[in-house]
Amino acid sequence: MTTPQASPPADPRAARTRAKLRRALLDECAERPLTEVTIAALVRRAGVGRATFYVHYADLEALAVDACADVVRDAVDALHAWRGVPDPASPPPALVDFFDGLAPHAALYRTLLSPGGGGPLGRVLHRDLRARSLAERSLVGAPEPELIASAVAATFAGVLADWLHGLVEGTPAGVSARIWLLLVTLHRTPLRDGP
Repeated sequence: MTTPQASPPADPRAARTRAKLRRALLDECAERPLTEVTIAALVRRAGVGRATFYVHYADLEALAVDACADVVRDAVDALHAWRGVPDPASPPPALVDFFDGLAPHAALYRTLLSPGGGGPLGRVLHRDLRARSLAERSLVGAPEPELIASAVAATFAGVLADWLHGLVEGTPAGVSARIWLLLVTLHRTPLRDGP
């Protein structure tokens, strides 16, 4: 997987340039598939030079994953937007809002998130969701934190990707409710030691 090249976080010019490039990519992808976007068109739209692009990103995929990083943060936050005992029948409103908000850039997400939850965006989603789930389960002393965190991350990334690719049908509210039930069930499943 390609990743954005790190720039000093204290440099506001670098942050502004990356923001312009991310916005330009999202605008380009609203008009054509990522596979048809060229670096020349992208830097022209962003108002930066080609060399500047390569200072910040190794390639278009790295920029695309960075531009879609908010969707990963939103997904992780949406799944953890509850306190107390989760009600399997009521997904957090943030989870429904997350699925509702995917439409404008769904084609780009499909390019970066392959069926089953793979692809560059799927790897980032799985990594971040697993880390958050592991931290929260470990904090409360829940059993099998590593196993459940992996299962939660894989389930969510896989269902999200398959829904975006049309392999799982349902409205945003419907798929939110079904995936929420799956995830709550995973968290509540009593586990026994193997043989």
